[in-house]
Amino acid sequence: MSKSFEIIERVGISYESISEAVKLVVLEAHTEGKVSWFEVVEERGRVTEDEKIEFQVTVKIGRKRI
Repeated sequence: MSKSFEIIERVGISYESISEAVKLVVLEAHTEGKVSWFEVVEERGRVTEDEKIEFQVTVKIGRKRI
């Protein structure tokens, strides 16, 4: 059994909420390989040119090494 993890870092984006951005990026990563854990490293946002709020999160995702 593996005793180490691979860590990837992704940025999730949503126009709904920070939590939606986290959920989307983690589930996307999970389709590429089983996610063991995740950590939100940074939260930020911006106002787009068409005056929408864009929520952005940087997430570290851990996967067990095979």
